[in-house]
Amino acid sequence: MEQVKTAENLFEELRWRGLIYNAAEGAEEALAREKVTAYIGFDPTADSLHIGSLLPIMVLVHLQRHGHTPIALAGGGTGLIGDPSFRAKERQLLSQEQLAYNLEGIKAQLAHFLAFEGVPNPALLLNNADWLCKLNLIEFLRDIGKHFTVNYMMAKDSVKTRLEGEEGLSFTEFNYMLLQAYDFLRLYLDYGCTFQMGGSDQWGNITAGTELIRRVVDGKAYALTVPLITTSTGVKFGKTEAGTVWLDARRTSPFRFYQYWLNTTDADVVPYLKYFTLLDRDEIAALERFVVAEPHLRAAQRRLAEEVTRAVHGEDGLRKAQQATEVLFGERDLEGLSADDLLDIFAEVPSSAVPAHDLGGEGLSLVDLAVTCGLERSKKQARTLIESGGLYLNAARTDDVERRVTLADAIEGRVIVLRKGKKGYHLARVE
Repeated sequence: MEQVKTAENLFEELRWRGLIYNAAEGAEEALAREKVTAYIGFDPTADSLHIGSLLPIMVLVHLQRHGHTPIALAGGGTGLIGDPSFRAKERQLLSQEQLAYNLEGIKAQLAHFLAFEGVPNPALLLNNADWLCKLNLIEFLRDIGKHFTVNYMMAKDSVKTRLEGEEGLSFTEFNYMLLQAYDFLRLYLDYGCTFQMGGSDQWGNITAGTELIRRVVDGKAYALTVPLITTSTGVKFGKTEAGTVWLDARRTSPFRFYQYWLNTTDADVVPYLKYFTLLDRDEIAALERFVVAEPHLRAAQRRLAEEVTRAVHGEDGLRKAQQATEVLFGERDLEGLSADDLLDIFAEVPSSAVPAHDLGGEGLSLVDLAVTCGLERSKKQARTLIESGGLYLNAARTDDVERRVTLADAIEGRVIVLRKGKKGYHLARVE
């Protein structure tokens, strides 16, 4: 994201944007007093981050924009254990090879948001496997473990929740807190990092780190957490009927990504503009007035979708997502879209298979195709629809009842898009 110099207090901006859930005593003063180094950890259990990761990413973006140094810490070491925080059961453990693969994907995505070079305060991307995988167990227990009592660890909400559940808590997971605390100590010693930030479910692990720094080197470090978001209807943010919304275009296409934000409710759109964009107070206030005065225009949702899609998928990804949206609403033709694009755009509309041999030679009459696909119940109704100009073949209106459809009409020989009226889509899959 573009770097912008600003003198505004970082803590105040984070608070206005709703990005602070809890902060340790003295954190606000420390951020206002000096340039700090702060880190957030990212879970490498998949080869892509998802939109639930965007909130902590945006905190790092604001840190860098205000002149502080952000560290994105990939959990290559802790990922081999799995964070038990507020999970009903133990995570599936990953191999070293899978973690390495996942980390490469995450690194590329973080580079869309953070400047790792060319600025006075370049971001750092580190992997805690570099120190955790070299630890000697006896030395670790002697030098680090001695600073934590079992009573202290069991008092943390994330641990208590698991102990009260049916699955219990494995000894492996129980030690996760010590590893995360050790991460903070190493970053404090090696990089002068005095802040750890994360989701509100990480408070116990983060404060364990500040306590370890105090005990080992008599240092002062701070914790700051961001809220875990749910929608205004109580649904976990980032979850859809189709599953998780990912930042990787191979997992969630730019079109579907754009549509997720475009479908944000009026109740959620203003908070989301504060959370996930860099728009200033005046711009967001203007969009909020549109939500109240002209909600049907969905100006705020469109701006939200544009800003976030551009940040994640670039200008080209945004352009393709907007083109696909225009196709979906009948505002443009299909030029430039592949069969895969169309299958993605029209994944939720009715579809049927059409044998390729039916489209060979002279092909199939448009009347028969309309009936076969269920756009009309009879040939008479299909003819009437065509003659009235109400049938679209691949986004082109046709009123020729003698029109025949051949393989040449199929996009890449695979897909034919039919539309009745403005929104009556049907996808014919050539098989």
